[in-house]
Amino acid sequence: MKRLIIILLFVVINSSGCDEKKEVVRSFCYWKTSAYFDKEEDSICKNLNVKHMYVRFFDVDWNPYTNEPLPVATISRMDFNESNLKITPSIFITNDVVLKASKDQLDSLAKKIQKRIKEIGLNYNKEKADKIASTIVYSNYEKQKVKKTLNLDSIKEIELAKLKSNFEEILIDCDWTEKSKDNYFYLLQQIKKEFKSSQLAATIRLWQYKYCEKAGVPPVDRGLLMCYNLSSPNDYKTKNSIGTSDELEKYITHSDYDLGLDIALPLYSWSVVFRGNQFKGIISDYEQFIKDTSRIKKIANNKYLLQDDVLIGQTYLRNGDEIRIEKISDEEIKKMISIIKNRIPFDNHTKVTFFSFDKKYIHDYGIKNISGYYAHFQ
Repeated sequence: MKRLIIILLFVVINSSGCDEKKEVVRSFCYWKTSAYFDKEEDSICKNLNVKHMYVRFFDVDWNPYTNEPLPVATISRMDFNESNLKITPSIFITNDVVLKASKDQLDSLAKKIQKRIKEIGLNYNKEKADKIASTIVYSNYEKQKVKKTLNLDSIKEIELAKLKSNFEEILIDCDWTEKSKDNYFYLLQQIKKEFKSSQLAATIRLWQYKYCEKAGVPPVDRGLLMCYNLSSPNDYKTKNSIGTSDELEKYITHSDYDLGLDIALPLYSWSVVFRGNQFKGIISDYEQFIKDTSRIKKIANNKYLLQDDVLIGQTYLRNGDEIRIEKISDEEIKKMISIIKNRIPFDNHTKVTFFSFDKKYIHDYGIKNISGYYAHFQ
């Protein structure tokens, strides 16, 4: 009997010491000028159990005519049917802005950013309130024996008052340099003052992670580590500028970054065009023309040679142009995840996000595979 008790105690002690499975927060980046989900996109979110979305609200660029930083390319509409989807407003700021702006201009910019995010958020809530109110007023109206006379505007106001006016998190995206970091970090501090009830996050490029002593660590609550675009696409010798596991391993060389990190991974592909080894541009929609064997010849695993002049979209390509197809394979993504898991601390609150939410790329990789990428973090 004593022996049985000892064995049971041993099992209990050892099982309690085992690591619990970590279920990361499933996330995507949405980087379009209008955010509207159709039924298929809603279905994709549900099938993948996506709980979070980074949504590009607007960019900030340097205006050379007025010599000041200004918000540009604001998202025109935001309408997600999935009510439980958490949204993180994402603002891209060019390095020019933080290089050229004065402290006074950065102070003013922080207020403009806060104001524009608030306006977009209010319009988003109005869209949601309008949908809810319309459902309450008009749902099954014709089938009702006693017609209810409900005031749409009044119900809309009631529903709008129930919705949160603040976002839990704001993401600032900027590829700052050693030269611009002081101004950029100052801007982040000013933005933080404008969002007292929200967490502030910043994107971290891999070079900023590896060389954190030189690049500095931004004064924010959390970082989003961008594990893609590891090299320049205009380099003829580059194997895959979107990323490879070998390149990723060269950057994630330590695990002592001074911020909690969320993870961003690539889920897209493109073709890079060269003419005489000179970079000529990037084409996203390449699937159809590479199937035209009469005008294109495969010369390597991911390289093709044009044998005729061809117009693709609005891009004119010439006979002799070389096209490099860049896409990360299923196996490579899994290798990248393994590298990240071994070096970057994560838990149940860690967001794993894929760039970007686009039906074309999601169908290309497949729902089952993408779900497996998330599960690979367990």
